[in-house]
Amino acid sequence: MSVLVVDAGSTNVRASVVRPDGTILAAHRRRLVSTSPNPGFVEFDARALADASLDVARRSLDEGGPVHGVGIANQRASTVVWDRATGEPVGPGIGWQDLRTAALCLMLRDRGVRLAPNASATKLAVLLDIADPGRERDLCFGTVDTWLAWTLSDGALHVTDATNAGVTGLLLPDGSGWDGAVLDVLRIPPSVLPRIVDSSGILGPALALDCAPPLAGLAGDQQASLVGQGCTRPGLAKATFGTGGMLDVCVGPARPGFATRGGAGCFPILAWRRDGADTWGVEAVMLSAGSSLEWLRDDLGILASVEESEALAASVPTAGDVRFVPALLGLGTPHWDFGARGTLLGLTRGSGRAEIVRAVLEGVAHRGADLLEAAEADAGTALASLRVDGGMTANAVFVQALADACQRPVEVSPVPEATTLGAAYLAGMAVGLWRDEDDVADAWAPARVVEPRRRPDRARWHQAVAHAMAAVPELSAVEF
Repeated sequence: MSVLVVDAGSTNVRASVVRPDGTILAAHRRRLVSTSPNPGFVEFDARALADASLDVARRSLDEGGPVHGVGIANQRASTVVWDRATGEPVGPGIGWQDLRTAALCLMLRDRGVRLAPNASATKLAVLLDIADPGRERDLCFGTVDTWLAWTLSDGALHVTDATNAGVTGLLLPDGSGWDGAVLDVLRIPPSVLPRIVDSSGILGPALALDCAPPLAGLAGDQQASLVGQGCTRPGLAKATFGTGGMLDVCVGPARPGFATRGGAGCFPILAWRRDGADTWGVEAVMLSAGSSLEWLRDDLGILASVEESEALAASVPTAGDVRFVPALLGLGTPHWDFGARGTLLGLTRGSGRAEIVRAVLEGVAHRGADLLEAAEADAGTALASLRVDGGMTANAVFVQALADACQRPVEVSPVPEATTLGAAYLAGMAVGLWRDEDDVADAWAPARVVEPRRRPDRARWHQAVAHAMAAVPELSAVEF
């Protein structure tokens, strides 16, 4: 038995066939292009995303099929609106990074409605205002999982799973259904909303694919990564280090006790829903991770490639007291200071490329430790270790710095993108390929485990963060 997974990220969509031993076969991908027609705008072509998804899915099936189920993992909160009769998008897809509704969110806050511009709610309202100002058309809304489920089912399924619904800004805090009060404020007709379904469960046939295998798993990317790294028991945590960074902890069946943000800056998340039962988690967010290395490469010219960073950083024993705070887009958990800015401290005449690159890697590692400490506080649990995936985990210097900063063992995922495995596990549990969450947890086998070797000075790190904060006071005052 095998499972097909379609995994749509912000920059590419890939499809793979996953075997019962977790082996990933027949992987194909297509690059996705986003546009920014105005500052703060991020748009994508939803039709091109659908066509690319069908293309890679069919190629993977041709090479590695047949399969017994299909799973979808996706970038969360990106928003698509389409005509129910024709299946054609009525405007651009709006990416999760898009900030065009920031002013609207601030206005709503003054009315007692707290929404963030990265959530789907205000993006949907904007698309409806453009395509259907009178709210008279028969339109469908979806995050990317919904759009792909519609595409793969030939329009038979208009659904979203609980993990994706939970980051739209439209779900009731307990996850039981859509929030009618928010819908009323934004003039969103309930008819445009998808049906909320389990993350693991048979939904219907993927009619657009040969043999129409059942669509059986849906999850947002971070929740899929949590499952993909076997964190299906309370107290297990993973971090994904890509362009930004996300750390997620499995909490269990009880929802965290805070409404929207914990005292340490983490968010409650629906980790997955199976057989109608919810598993909850908390999530900590880093706004700049791998993007800091891209800055060294693209803007400063210090690196010829991101991959070069490992050898260059390893060429010196320390950063020579150079410290870097990766706040290029502000600071997320635990501070949530949008006015913080990237800060490079401790430079001397002897500081060279290698010291700066090592300081950047160590700065991202320290931010990883910040997320871990915040997640422990808001989840009310101690984390014995941290599992990691994402592009930065190929860098041995970074992973060692992370283990040192966290003072915990770091377990590196056997695949760099664990989202694919997570969506496969969710679909596979629905079709009998894996029995349950314990089966998934037992399947975890890290590629390597990195133990701490030294204890960095976290007090000096916190001093560096203090230098980075409130660089733009007007933005520091903004809170969603």
